Parts: sequence; structure tokens; C-alpha cells
Amino acid sequence: MTQGAEPDSGFCWPEALSAPVRELSDFSRLWVALSGGLDSTLLLHLAAHCHGAAGAVNAVHVNHQLQPNASETEAFCRTLCTGLKVPLVVERVSVEPSKNRGGSGGIEEAARKARYGVLEELMRPRDILLMAHHADDQAETVLFRMLRGSGVAGLAGMPASRTLGAGRLVRPWLHLERSELDHWAQAAGLSWINDPSNTDERFDRNFLRHRVLPLARSRWPGLNRRLCHTADACAESETLNRKLASLQWASLGGERDRLPTTGLKGLSLVEQKNLVRWWIRERGFQPPSVGSWQQSLHDLLFAGEDREPELRAEGFSLRRFQGDLYLVTEKTPLPENPVALDPGPSRRWGEWSLALEPVATPKSLPPPIRIFTRQGGERLRFHPNGPSRSLKKWLQELRVPPWERARLPLVFAGPEGAAELIAVGDLWCSEQYSGGAHAAGWRLVVERECD
Repeated sequence: MTQGAEPDSGFCWPEALSAPVRELSDFSRLWVALSGGLDSTLLLHLAAHCHGAAGAVNAVHVNHQLQPNASETEAFCRTLCTGLKVPLVVERVSVEPSKNRGGSGGIEEAARKARYGVLEELMRPRDILLMAHHADDQAETVLFRMLRGSGVAGLAGMPASRTLGAGRLVRPWLHLERSELDHWAQAAGLSWINDPSNTDERFDRNFLRHRVLPLARSRWPGLNRRLCHTADACAESETLNRKLASLQWASLGGERDRLPTTGLKGLSLVEQKNLVRWWIRERGFQPPSVGSWQQSLHDLLFAGEDREPELRAEGFSLRRFQGDLYLVTEKTPLPENPVALDPGPSRRWGEWSLALEPVATPKSLPPPIRIFTRQGGERLRFHPNGPSRSLKKWLQELRVPPWERARLPLVFAGPEGAAELIAVGDLWCSEQYSGGAHAAGWRLVVERECD
């Protein structure tokens, strides 16, 4: 077959395929996620047929560089888009297996994250990205997640539409069987590239696709439809779960990264888990698997006051401090040694930015200024020649959580051995280096990035 050839001009696309694509509206750019396989190739043809005249159709191909024919597939996508007069963006990514899963499953998940990372970056406001997932994919996803122990949110499968970056992801063909797509692609005379990894049964999804699902369908005809109904029912339940969690969050006085435990303890265990899962997802993270964290949640709520319970997950942790739960995101490591702060461009210190700025025309250069982490035993003096106070006790009075104390940049001024603490993060700065800074002639600016 001729690669990238358009269907005969007299070919009539069926309504089941074209209507969900043709009815898309209110977008500035319409993107098609193009792998080069049957499904996405067919979708690109439909998008170009329905919206190509408006010049709004684009394609994006993510080359994971994992398959022997990766270059051939990329070249096919370029030829196809040239023939259809559709602009193509090609992004090559390097895929490293996830550390928390070994084997082929790790490669699958890592490739997925890399792919969606590219797609999210591409989306602008009012952009729509089309993906060619179908009913077979949905059935496979639901079964795969069930075997992994997913809860209702996971069993809801892939949504037909959701936010993606600044735009929106749409799956117009979730109601169609792959056999239907294959029939119409062949009837239209299209060509495509087969991914050799799709037959490798070391991958969990391929094992389900080639071994488990065909056997199940031979026993239970209409299995795709049944599993899709399950996904729809779970999606409805998840919608109600989220609405309940949102109402309870507001009534308990939850904040972005903090949730009081007093009201949370009064909820049933089911409500507690639902609310905390909702919170984690709202912050953009994936909750731990359903059965792995019930004991950890109990410890977070009911362990003795002298304990420091913690639930660790990918990218974040939940911690307790003085009657509140905190969602703490992973941070970049801090410098191991003190860092000098000189006049000029700002200095990075983890999530902090520090700069030393002149006030008018300084009378002299500033004394040596260095940034440290807490070592223990530090004292601060709020007023020159005034009494000093224990930094540890002062931070405790301010109710600064221990994990935040450990990351506060402590700024010292003066020669080594006689340096004095002049700033503690953005919590306090000596009057000599703040405001008008008349005493030192230099202003210290300390800013913290928001997550």
C-alpha cells in the first residue's frame, strides 16, 4: 500500500466514525496524537476530513526511541502528514523505567509518563487533543486496573474528556470496537505501521490483550460492552465521592496543604479515605493503592502526640503536626555546604531565592554573608544589642513544622567564627538588612516559590 495515501475522493466515512469528530467545536487548535498505528492514523484522516479545511488540524508524534522501527515509524508519520497537509510536531523522549516497578511494567509506565508530559506541555488554552482509544482499550484498562487492585476511580477507566495541561483531551471513539476501526481503515485503503512491542507478552497489557481477553470474550460475548458499563458506573460513583469529599473538605476547614485532624477523626473510615484520596488527587498526585495505606492513615490520625507518623508516596508524603495533616511535596536536595551570598544575581537555595541588593549608594561592601541550614543551637537577636533567643524555641512558637524548619535558609553576616544570624527564611530579617536598610546599606530579599 502507498504510505499516507488519502482515501478515494468518493469514499464515504460512516457517521459512527465521523460524527464524534465533526461535532467538536470551540477550539483554536485540534491536535491528533499520532503513533503511526491503525487507530491514530484513521483518526488523523477523519480529523483532516472534518476540520482540515479550517487549517486548525495538527498532529504530534512522540518517539520513545524504544523500538527497532522507531525511525521508520517517525518517517511514516512525517510522510502521512505531508500528504494530508497537516503540520506535525515530533518529540523524541528518553524513557527510564520507574524505580517503584521492575521489568516491562516499569517501561510501560515510564513511557506513558514521558508521552503525557510532552502532550501537556504542548496544550494551550482552547486546544483539543484527540486520542484514538476505543472500546477494546477501555475494557483492557478496566481489567488491568482491577488486577492491580485499583479502587472506584481506577475502575472508571479512561474518561471520554478531561483537562490536559492548558487544553483538553478528547477520546471520540471509546464507544467503538477495534474491529470496526480496522474494517473502515481497510475499506478506505489506509496504510499504517505496526508496533512490534504490541505483540510482546512480557508487557502486562499485551498479555491481557492477546491471552486473557480473547479467552474471556469467547466465554462472555459482549465483554467489552459489559466492562464499559462497569467503567461508566464507577465513574458515576467517583463523581459522587468527589462531590462528598469537596463538601467535607470545606466543612472541616481544609487548606491547600493542610487539613485539621479533629473533624477528620469524626468521619467514618470510608469517608476518611475518600477525603484524603480526593485531597491527594486535587494536588496533582496519585494516591497509594487501595489496600496499602489504611494502617498508615490510622497512625496519622491516632498515634501518640510524641510520635511523628508519615505516609510516603510517589512525589509527596502525608505528615502530622500539632493537630493537622500536611501534604508535603518532595523537594530538591539542599546544598551540603554553606553558600556565599554576594551582591548581584539571586541565589537558589532549594525552593528559595535570595538576593543582596544595594540601597541607594552603599557606603561600603557588605560583610561576608553565607547561607546555612540548621545545625542546632542557633540563636537570633531581634534588635542590635538586644537579648538573643533560641531559634528552635522561636520556630516552635510559630508552629513551623519540623520538615520546614530543616529547609529554612539561615543567613549569617560577618567573619567566620563571629557571624551573626540576620535572616530566617522569609520569617524574619534583621532591621539592618530590611526596609530602608540604612544601617548596612544593603537589603536582603528572601522569596519562596509556591508549589
